Amino acid sequence: MTEKPETWTIRRVLDWTKGYLAEKGVENARLETEWLLSAALGLDRVGLYVNFDKPLNAEELSAVRGLVARRAKREPLQYVLGTQEFCGLDFAVTPAVLIPRHDTEVLVEEALRRAPHAATVLDIGVGSGCIAVALAKNLPDAQVWGVEQSAGAITLARQNVERHGVRVILCAGSLFEPFADQRFDLIVSNPPYIPTADLDTLQPEVREYEPRAALDGGADGLDFYRIIVPAALEHLNAGGWLMVELGIGQAEAVLGMFKQAGFTGCFTAKDLNGIDRVVGGRIP
Repeated sequence: MTEKPETWTIRRVLDWTKGYLAEKGVENARLETEWLLSAALGLDRVGLYVNFDKPLNAEELSAVRGLVARRAKREPLQYVLGTQEFCGLDFAVTPAVLIPRHDTEVLVEEALRRAPHAATVLDIGVGSGCIAVALAKNLPDAQVWGVEQSAGAITLARQNVERHGVRVILCAGSLFEPFADQRFDLIVSNPPYIPTADLDTLQPEVREYEPRAALDGGADGLDFYRIIVPAALEHLNAGGWLMVELGIGQAEAVLGMFKQAGFTGCFTAKDLNGIDRVVGGRIP
């Protein structure tokens, strides 16, 4: 008598995968398992539960195993799925770029609140393009530029610009290099700000997969602010704003740089966890 092959239903796969990912140190293993199965099977999360007892065929099981194996190695879920939501918009993400964080939405919110009539905008270190695209989406009459030195990041940012049908000019280069004689009403940046010595203490998802160049801010994490803040004076129109994201405990030092450079109306803004996440100031 031939032995009947094992039946793997959605419920069984979900329960097994949840335990497996939890053993591998993945937080929120249940929720992430639902996302992985949804992606592999082409269902939304409601669809998973409606089809709890549906057996998976060999092709479906293979698709699930492929995604789960990647996540079990602590590859970020966003890279496995290939997307991340930011400011209500869906962005393609790959290991060429830093994964957009919801903390960074504070930078976009402050920019829109304080410079709602900006006609010219520059995003320094454009990465996936999430900041530039979100600003362009909300400032449809503005011309937005983005500068990035990573060729892989520019390629991906261009895809995201096209995906959302906005006007963003992407330039290859470092910081203000492509804009020698250009001035803007608004300059924003989420620069690398992790102190070099702290990089090896980060979670495996960040430490082993996200681009180090987008994380490493030098010995104290402040290298890029020391360049961007004074240099922005030569690239802002009168009344123009500079706003930057920063890390935990860096607000006082960065705010001091703004004031020393001569910015007025300097402010800090907190993220949802009550951490000072953005510093900004204005040219008189």
